[in-house]
Amino acid sequence: MKYLVLTSIMLLCSCSKQNSETEHLQNQIDSLQANAYKPGFGDFMSIIQVHHNKLWFAGKNENWKLADFEITEIEENITDLKKFCKDRPETKSIGMIDVPLENLKTAIKKQSTKDFGDQYLILTNTCNSCHQKTKHEYNVITIPTAPPYSNQDFKPQNGK
Repeated sequence: MKYLVLTSIMLLCSCSKQNSETEHLQNQIDSLQANAYKPGFGDFMSIIQVHHNKLWFAGKNENWKLADFEITEIEENITDLKKFCKDRPETKSIGMIDVPLENLKTAIKKQSTKDFGDQYLILTNTCNSCHQKTKHEYNVITIPTAPPYSNQDFKPQNGK
């Protein structure tokens, strides 16, 4: 009986200590989550704009591997935007570019410079339609006239 009482007391102390440690760890996790960096909508839009620009120069130079890479980067950033900015009203409208992106991917797969140019223009116009719909009409996207970086060659290096 004496051992049963002693064992019970030890178990209670152990459980209490575990609960305290668990609570402390949970508080640390909560603090890290609350203070973790969370990219904003504009962060994603800026990244997408850079890839949109690079996509243009890849396609115009018939660097289809790079064009495919850049359009995939745009899609990945849109997926992340939807994940991190789901509460923003603008996120509800971003899906309007899904079809233009798919059509542009088809042009890239076909390696058609003409289709690429046509579909890129449609994508760009869709971006502007979204900006208008979400009251960001002051942010007008155009077909780029210069690459975003001067240290990248957009010509294919090892074939198309």
